[in-house]
Amino acid sequence: MRILGLILLIVIFGCNNSNNEQGNLKEPSNIDSLVAFREKAYLSDTTNQDIKQKYIEALLKRGNQKIKDFDMTTAYRDAAKAFRLDSSSFDVRMLYADALSNKYPRSREDILSARRHYEYLTVKNPASAKAFVGLGSTFNLEHESDYEKAINNADNALKIDKRFMDAYVLKGSTYLKLGNMKLAKSSYETAIQQDKTFHLGYIMLGALYQSENDQICIQYFQSAVELKPNDAETLFSLAYAQQIFGQPEKAMLTYRKMIKLKQLNYQAQALNQLGVIKQHNFNQLDSAIYYYNSATQSDSTLVEAWHNLGTCYESQKDLSAAMRAYGRALHFNPEFELSRKRADVLKYAR
Repeated sequence: MRILGLILLIVIFGCNNSNNEQGNLKEPSNIDSLVAFREKAYLSDTTNQDIKQKYIEALLKRGNQKIKDFDMTTAYRDAAKAFRLDSSSFDVRMLYADALSNKYPRSREDILSARRHYEYLTVKNPASAKAFVGLGSTFNLEHESDYEKAINNADNALKIDKRFMDAYVLKGSTYLKLGNMKLAKSSYETAIQQDKTFHLGYIMLGALYQSENDQICIQYFQSAVELKPNDAETLFSLAYAQQIFGQPEKAMLTYRKMIKLKQLNYQAQALNQLGVIKQHNFNQLDSAIYYYNSATQSDSTLVEAWHNLGTCYESQKDLSAAMRAYGRALHFNPEFELSRKRADVLKYAR
C-alpha cells in the first residue's frame, strides 16, 4: 500500500508539474503557433474551462483573419472546431456562419445552413448589423439567390449602423448582379468613404468604370496599388488600364514592377503584355518577340504569348516560325480559335 501511495504521489506530482510547465511557458505571438500551443494545452486538460476558452479565442482570432485573407479552408476548419466546443457563443456561431457562406466549394446545404445560423443571430441580437449583412449575403449567392431580400437585409443593417461598410458592399455586389451599374458604383463609393483602406472597393470601382470605357478607372486602380504596392494582381489591373487608355510608357513601368515580384503566373502575363505594347504601340517586332519568348519561358502554357509570337513572325514573313508558334498555342489549348484560324490560313498559303 505504501508503494501504491508513492506511485500515486509521483503521478499526481508529475501531472501538476507538467501543467505548471505549460502554464508558465510564454505564449507565441504567431497566430498559427498560438493555436497549436493552446490546442495542446486544451487536449492535455479538456476539463479546464479557462484553457478551453483560451483555445476557442485563438480559433476565433485565426478563423476571422483567414476569412479576410481568403483562406477559407483554414477558416472553416477553425470555425467548425470552435463551434463544436461552444455552440452557444454568439461570436463562434457568427464565425461558423461566415465560414459556411464563404466556403469553397460550397453547396446549397452550406448556404441554407449559414442562413439558419444568421437568422438565429439576428434574433439573439437584433442590434447586430453584421448578422443582418451575413443573412443578406446568403440571398446573394448561387443556388438560393433572392436579391430583394439581400438588399432588404443590407438596409436593416444600415438602420442599426448607417456607416457599416459591409452593408454597402453587399448592396454593391447585389446591384451588380442585377445589372444596375449606377447603384453598384454608388454603393461601392459609399463603402470606401466609410473605410479609405478598403482595397477591394477600389478594385471593384476600377473594374466597373473600365467596363464602361471610362479612364477614371486608372485613379481607382492607383489607389488600390497605394494600399497594396506588392500585390501582382492589383498592379496588373493598373497596368492594363494604363495600356488600353493610351499610357503605354506608364503601363510598361507598372508591368516591370510586376516582373520584379517574381510571381511566375503574373510574371508571364506582364512579359506578354510588354510584348503587346512593343508590337502594337511601337511596332518594335524584335523587342516584342523577345518579350513573348520570355513569357513562354516563364509559363510555357500561356497560349496568348504563343499566339502573339506567331503574329510577329507572320509580320516578319517567317511563316514556318509562325506556324510553330501557333502550333504550340494549339498544343496547350486546341480550342484557341485565334491561333486555329491563323494556322489554317498559313497552311493553305504555303
